[in-house]
Amino acid sequence: MKNFYLLKSYQMHRLVVVVAAAIFMAGCASTPSNPAPTEQMAVSRSAISSAISAGGNDFAPLQVKSAMDKMDSADKAVADKNYVLARRLAEQAQVDAKLAEATARAAKAQKSADELQESNRVLRQEIDRKTP
Repeated sequence: MKNFYLLKSYQMHRLVVVVAAAIFMAGCASTPSNPAPTEQMAVSRSAISSAISAGGNDFAPLQVKSAMDKMDSADKAVADKNYVLARRLAEQAQVDAKLAEATARAAKAQKSADELQESNRVLRQEIDRKTP
């Protein structure tokens, strides 16, 4: 009976070692190496450029400034090799830039609608004035 427990203890020890090794290997395999977020940085820069082109500086200056500040911070984080922070800041900059672009486009559309409405009002006045 003593041999049975000794054998079982040896097998249990082997099982623990095998499971620990498997967990260790799985942990190493699933841990990303956190490469520099160059793609996200490029996408964010492009979003900022689009926001500026859409008139973000005129219609959404706070969002554009926020996006640019976050990109500057992301650049610093990349220089410090803090890639997780850099990626997060670049993503936030992209969101701010998209908000600025949408705000600018909406403001331009509203301005165009107001101008069209004013043109219609003036045209109605002209029609009313000429109608006997």
